[in-house]
Amino acid sequence: MPTSPSEPTEPTEPTGPSGPFGLRVRRAYDLAVIGAGPAGLAAAVAAADLGLRCALLDAGARTGGQYYRHPAPGLGATRPDRLHHGWSVYTGLADRLAVHRRTGRVDLLSGHQVWALERPDDTAWAVHATLGPDAADRATVRATAVLLATGAYERQLPFPGWTLPGVVTAGGAQAMLKAGLVLPGRRIVVAGSGPLLLAAASSLVTAGAEVPAVVEATDYLGYARRPDVLAAVPAKLVEGAGHGAALLRHGVRLRRRSAVVEAHGTDRVTAVTVARLDADWRPVPGTERRIACDALAVGHGLLPQIELATELGAGTRTTPDGTVALAVDSRLRTTLPGLWAAGETCGVGGADLAIAEGELAAHAVAGAPVRSALLRRRSRLRAFAELMAAAHRPGPGWTEWLRPDTDVCRCEEVPVAKITEAVEELGAGDARTVKLLTRAGMGWCQGRMCGPAVACLSGAGDARADSRPLSCPVPLSQLAAGPGTGLPPS
Repeated sequence: MPTSPSEPTEPTEPTGPSGPFGLRVRRAYDLAVIGAGPAGLAAAVAAADLGLRCALLDAGARTGGQYYRHPAPGLGATRPDRLHHGWSVYTGLADRLAVHRRTGRVDLLSGHQVWALERPDDTAWAVHATLGPDAADRATVRATAVLLATGAYERQLPFPGWTLPGVVTAGGAQAMLKAGLVLPGRRIVVAGSGPLLLAAASSLVTAGAEVPAVVEATDYLGYARRPDVLAAVPAKLVEGAGHGAALLRHGVRLRRRSAVVEAHGTDRVTAVTVARLDADWRPVPGTERRIACDALAVGHGLLPQIELATELGAGTRTTPDGTVALAVDSRLRTTLPGLWAAGETCGVGGADLAIAEGELAAHAVAGAPVRSALLRRRSRLRAFAELMAAAHRPGPGWTEWLRPDTDVCRCEEVPVAKITEAVEELGAGDARTVKLLTRAGMGWCQGRMCGPAVACLSGAGDARADSRPLSCPVPLSQLAAGPGTGLPPS
């Protein structure tokens, strides 16, 4: 991998006073930002610019989130700009964050996985975080306002063979490359639906992988329904054209209106079967074709990560692709007082939109006037996000590529036949009932991988809003520390 100037220096985590069971209770902040991806970074530095004292919490060791994921310095590969679109935007935000950390305006709390929010009174929030699943240590941060910038995770639609080694998510393939500088294979089929496929395939071929095909379930014609929205975001068109040009240079074939309906192999994927789809995503008989590969990167868009807010009863909305996002007003306020959201939590739309919303939310929290240009930019990018979601919404016929023995829940190994039995013979009419009868969604990922598929097979549709008291696994020793919402002595 080529070298370049070093990445932004990652600040270390500040320490604080300790309480029982390793609990750390920090003094109150004006704003706690949860998530250090594009939206969270933009919000934290903008809020600090406006005079607020902020805590920026993230489960990862480095800032940037999934979008700006980059190699650890110890790997010795210092050209992360070659793996990202708009890397200079991230370095600019990271540099501003470093300045605010030196002046004490922002505390970066890396390695803090937030598992619950509480508002014990009308004046402050308590943000509870674990410092790792193996650590008997947790922290509680108090803040007058909270901004959720927790991002999203990938939507997976199961198919026969999807549990084989070598089958990864499209975002997972990008993460392996960006963070570890490794490829999931040498000959990689990229499949699913959504703009992430083109970006992933472009990154993989640029890094030296062979991509025999990009298999897209839609035909992209949905974008043509709103030419006015496309014309308002020319940078998005240029970005897409850049990915397309990279694929053309490497001879990558784009198969539209098609899907991987089966992966083959014993110890590892060795080939996939690709079939044409009709308008409802049903495989067209007689169109199957086998493609040899040693890896498959597959994904069908992203799901907003909103569990922290839905557990508190925050309002939601269903986006045009059937996913559930937080409902916010024009200033990014949720339906709960003192709680804001920005970026993918409000509906998936990419890094540019997330940055615009992070900055807008910071101004709203601070009660500062907002530039009209920023409002217009956010409006244009959000309109494009809605168009993109509608263009790539999964069709109802995708379930026809399943077989009775196809595992839907990977963690608990629950096949299609068990879910069908729960619905047709035991009377389950929603995803929760199916979960109770089959254990689908009770595994380590808590339904993040299988949730949309289980909801669809249960007849409840693909929209779902999770409500869970803990948004991630927490050791009992940390829960035993009690609420820990009091402030330490001044």
